[in-house]
Amino acid sequence: MLKPNQNYANLKDSYLFYNISQKVNAYLADHPGVKLLRLGIGDVSLPLCPAVTEALHEAVDDQAKKETFHGYLPECGAPFLREAIATHYKKRGIALFTDEVFVSSGASDELGDILDLFDRSNTALIMEPAYPAYVDANIMAGRKILHLPSGEENGFLPMPNEAAKADLIYLCSPNNPTGAVFDKRQLQAWVDYANKNGSVILFDAAYEAFIEDDALPHSIFEIDGAKECAIEICSLSKTAGFTGTRLGYTVIPKALVRGGMNLNAMWVRNRTTKTNGVSYIIQKGGAAVFTDEGQKQIKANIAIYKQNAKILMQALDACGISYCGGMNAPYIWLKCPNGFDSWSFFDHLLNKAQIVGTPGAGFGKCGEGYFRFSTFGSPADTAEAAKRLQKMFGG
Repeated sequence: MLKPNQNYANLKDSYLFYNISQKVNAYLADHPGVKLLRLGIGDVSLPLCPAVTEALHEAVDDQAKKETFHGYLPECGAPFLREAIATHYKKRGIALFTDEVFVSSGASDELGDILDLFDRSNTALIMEPAYPAYVDANIMAGRKILHLPSGEENGFLPMPNEAAKADLIYLCSPNNPTGAVFDKRQLQAWVDYANKNGSVILFDAAYEAFIEDDALPHSIFEIDGAKECAIEICSLSKTAGFTGTRLGYTVIPKALVRGGMNLNAMWVRNRTTKTNGVSYIIQKGGAAVFTDEGQKQIKANIAIYKQNAKILMQALDACGISYCGGMNAPYIWLKCPNGFDSWSFFDHLLNKAQIVGTPGAGFGKCGEGYFRFSTFGSPADTAEAAKRLQKMFGG
């Protein structure tokens, strides 16, 4: 008789966004016609930039003509896109071989798929508060998880603990949900720890484009020794508005070897076995992101989201509410005021100000008492939400 993966029975109910939608739907049913100010979801609100849409249209036209039609592309990515990404890294002083870059359908997919490279007996170290998929993907694989707590005392940026040995280490910087960003000294400590213990760092850099402090690293590969211990997973979703278009990339250096096996070569075999790659049309659109004009246009969009962050930060400052993030990240992680817990603060904002955010308790035990605002909404809604916050909390 077929035996299903019993590890799925160990998953907790994914109640966070389900509960949010249930509460929001109930409120709207009782208050028809009311407009909600949505600062919860991490989806973007601005469209793809002109350089990208022009490239997408050109690619569609290519597929309509025999002489320019493309069928299957290389599973690991079209050479033109892999080269564009490697060149992008070179401009930051990071030298990559083109075949160290792998094109993916997005960071979320890759964060789950990459676990194929590692035995399920390996232990995963996950910082809390945490993006829930890190935890769930390892539970599905039957892997032991070590939870590393973080909080205000360490700026939500915990450092290695030699007493806690882990094989896989999840680092997300800028962090979702806290918005905290590791500096080079802190990342160097993690790289040194990984190399000393034979661990591998899975570095989630989905939000690196929001870093504006030049002293902060955008990539783990700015750190000495990282090519011997790290995999970097990136996304164009928030960088360039590809949430509905789906495109990302992963960097696995050829120098990354564990147990006598080369992880770059293993991933080539994995991708050529398990995928047919990303479509020509989407990859052409992605390549446009890395042109000079594409970079200029996506930075203009990011500047709008960053202005949203400044408006919310000013409101929180006026109200005397402490928070993390916002400056170098698209998320603001605030401490719930007036003794509210995460869910009661959600209810209070929804019912009294028609603002929807994300309760911190949904990101693990360390998230209780905190709340996440996204800055990806419209400027008008963000400004109105800021006014209502100040009215409610005395700013």
